[in-house]
Amino acid sequence: MTGRPAEPRKVLIGLIGAGIQKSLSPAMHEAEAAHHGLRLHYQLIDLDRAKSSTSDLPTLLAAARIMGFAGLNVTYPCKQAVIALLDELSDEARAMGAVNTVVVQPDGRLVGHNTDGSGWARGFTRALPQADLGVVVLLGAGGAGAAIAHAVLRLGAGALRVVDQDPARAEQLAAELNRWHQGARATASVDAASALEGATGLIHATPTGMDKLPGLPLEPGLLRPSLWVSEVVYFPLETALLQAARAAGCAVADGGGMAVGQAVGAFELFTGCSPDARRMEAHFRALVGR
Repeated sequence: MTGRPAEPRKVLIGLIGAGIQKSLSPAMHEAEAAHHGLRLHYQLIDLDRAKSSTSDLPTLLAAARIMGFAGLNVTYPCKQAVIALLDELSDEARAMGAVNTVVVQPDGRLVGHNTDGSGWARGFTRALPQADLGVVVLLGAGGAGAAIAHAVLRLGAGALRVVDQDPARAEQLAAELNRWHQGARATASVDAASALEGATGLIHATPTGMDKLPGLPLEPGLLRPSLWVSEVVYFPLETALLQAARAAGCAVADGGGMAVGQAVGAFELFTGCSPDARRMEAHFRALVGR
């Protein structure tokens, strides 16, 4: 008499954020897990839908421990607020001052990681392999912006000008970057117009352009053909900024590359399995096409 076949390993993960109902992360993770023989469920934990806020993070993390979650992705507006609630940070997350992936260890300890920077770099170098990194402008010094700032300096950016609606936050990020990277290459700029003078590239890392926050993060007249533009917003994939950039003759990288790249890193942290990045990107693009 033969025994019953072993049941596939079950994995429970989720995403905490605001306005995330259209996220493609559940579909990407669940489909890739099936290729590895895993039964993975990806739960959306939407602060907007629950009329909650970052003040509820302690309760949500405690519930994740109790319910046996393997981990959680974390997005706007929680990437920095969650840090104080974690037991440990990876070197990457500590340097960036932001977390987008929380792994629940078998003993219940919560370890924060950040796959945004590596995810952005993967997508960016694939989309714009010849991009001039001489003078790069970063719009947004929040969680995603901080991760990307470290990544672009590691790619060799000659100078990075940080712009944020909160000037103090831009100055703080620039100072932190210069502590971690050689050459004192990061500076804070007061506005996009002055920062873009002589710049070779623009990275947009604010929520502006998302379905729930439509619009442009800067005056379209500031865009010019010699400037490449990298977008982090991926829903919609073709944001108002990308439309304006294409119209101005800029080379562009959409937010899909970062969305897939960070998911690749998070999937491996959650499951211990090495995902197929090309397969995940193909699936992502197919989902967007629908």
